[in-house]
Amino acid sequence: MSDKDVTEVVPAEAEGIARAASILESGGLVAVPTETVYGLAARADDAAAVARIYTAKGRPGFNPLIVHCRDAEQAARYGDFSDPVLRDIAQALWPGPLTIVAERRADAGLAEAVTAGLPTVALRVPAHPVMRELLAAVDFPLAAPSANRSGFISPTCARHVLASLDGRIDMVLDAGPTEAGVESTILRVGPGDEWHELRPGPVDVAALYRHYHDSDMPAWRAPEGITAPGQLASHYAPGKPVRLDAVEAQPDEFVIGFGAVAGDCTLSASGDVTEAAMRLYACLHEAALSDRPRIAVAPVPAWGVGRAVNDRLRRAATPAD
Repeated sequence: MSDKDVTEVVPAEAEGIARAASILESGGLVAVPTETVYGLAARADDAAAVARIYTAKGRPGFNPLIVHCRDAEQAARYGDFSDPVLRDIAQALWPGPLTIVAERRADAGLAEAVTAGLPTVALRVPAHPVMRELLAAVDFPLAAPSANRSGFISPTCARHVLASLDGRIDMVLDAGPTEAGVESTILRVGPGDEWHELRPGPVDVAALYRHYHDSDMPAWRAPEGITAPGQLASHYAPGKPVRLDAVEAQPDEFVIGFGAVAGDCTLSASGDVTEAAMRLYACLHEAALSDRPRIAVAPVPAWGVGRAVNDRLRRAATPAD
C-alpha cells in the first residue's frame, strides 16, 4: 500500500479474522494482537511479504524475526527440537510468552530474511485466542515483530500501532489492550546445555533452569552480536531523553511513577511489577505525546517480570547512534 492510504482497523471477530487471513495469504501486512504486544504479521514463507515487514518498520536487515506457529508440532517443522529438554520446555510452556531459539532446519522453507542469515530460528506459539484463531485459519507460519516503527515504543493497543504505522500496513486486527505488556522471553539452549536468556520477559528463565537442574543457572558467556530479536542497545524509544530511577521530578519532566513515587502516569500505584509490565508501553506512549520535553521514570524492582521492565527502560533511555 502507499503512504497516502489509511490503515483500516477491524474488530477481532470472525469476519475480521477471516479478512486478516485473506490479506496475509496474498502477502499483505496485518497488525495482530498477542498476549504480549501487537505484532506486525506477514507469512513467513514468502520473501516479498517478509521484506514488506522490514520496509514498513524501517527495521535493519540484520535483526531477525520471530516466527509464530499454531503449536509445537508446526514449530518443529522449522526448528530442531531433538534435544529432549528443549522439547519438554516447548510442550510445557507453549502456548505462552516464550520464544525459543532453535537450530533452523535445512528444509524449513522460510524466507531467508526471517533469520537474517543466522543458522537459528526464533519460534513462538502465542496464547492470545485471536492470534490462535488466525494461525488456525492459515496454512503457513507468521513472522511477527512488534507492530511499530523500528526503535520506537512497542504497541499494546490498536491506537499505538497507528501512531507509527498508519498508512504503511494493510490492516489492524483490534482485540483491545494486550495483557502481558512486554515482549516474550527469548531462550536459547545451546550446545553443552548452555542456557542463554537472550531477552527477559514474562517467563522466568532462572526458575525454569532450576526446575531442570536443581541449581542456579551459571553465568554463561553471552553470544556475540545480534542472535535474536530485541537485542538492539537503543530500542523502545519515546523520542525524548529518559532519566531512570527518578524519585523527584524536574519541572520539564513527564513523570512515570511506580509505588510510592507518584507520576503523571503510574506503572503501578501498589508497586506490582506485573501491572507495571502491562502498563509500561502505554505510559511511554503518553509521555511521548506530552508537551514536556523530558521523561523521568521511578525506580522499578528488578525481580520477576520487573527485570523485563528494567531491560526495556534501559533501552528506551539509551540514545540512538
